Amino acid sequence: MFTLQLSDTHEMIRDTARQFARDEVAPSTIDRDKNGIFPTEIIKKLGELGFLGMMVSPEWGGSGLDALSYVLAMEEISAVDASVGVVLSVNNSLVCWGLETYGTDAQKEKWLRPLATGQIHGAFCLSEPEAGSDATSQHTTAEKVDGGWSLSGTKNWITNGTTAGTYLVMAKPELRDSSLDSRRTSSVFVPATRAR
Repeated sequence: MFTLQLSDTHEMIRDTARQFARDEVAPSTIDRDKNGIFPTEIIKKLGELGFLGMMVSPEWGGSGLDALSYVLAMEEISAVDASVGVVLSVNNSLVCWGLETYGTDAQKEKWLRPLATGQIHGAFCLSEPEAGSDATSQHTTAEKVDGGWSLSGTKNWITNGTTAGTYLVMAKPELRDSSLDSRRTSSVFVPATRAR
């Protein structure tokens, strides 16, 4: 039988997340759930604790922690409020990871640093009315144009959609070469345009 031995750092992360969940998340969970309120202040505080960029390199403002630290924090937060856990998960696993892994240094400076430090949080835009979460069946397209990209399509069920500072939009690239795989997908970062 395997027994996981946590390091002092892992225990500190777990205990910090557990205490935060009890003190900061739990008191307002039912009210937020009943009234559909986004946990803005809680997310800001998670950013201040370094929980929004847990595995992001310190070079880009993250905590530089390992996957086990991230899982421990997710478990403690989600045990009290799964909605807050989803915001944490989307920002860390989908938005920050994708940007750190595939983004340019300029994109990381502009977007990853504020995402990892909690100045903003990101949204993930994959699901579509006809395709659900099947990325290979989506209809949204991304076409390279002078000065950037042109997106065309419809997304729904966007986690963090109404509050995000940037959106990671999954789209099919417009393929001019019919020999390329039509199931390919691209990711485009789109900044929020509404006033904060």
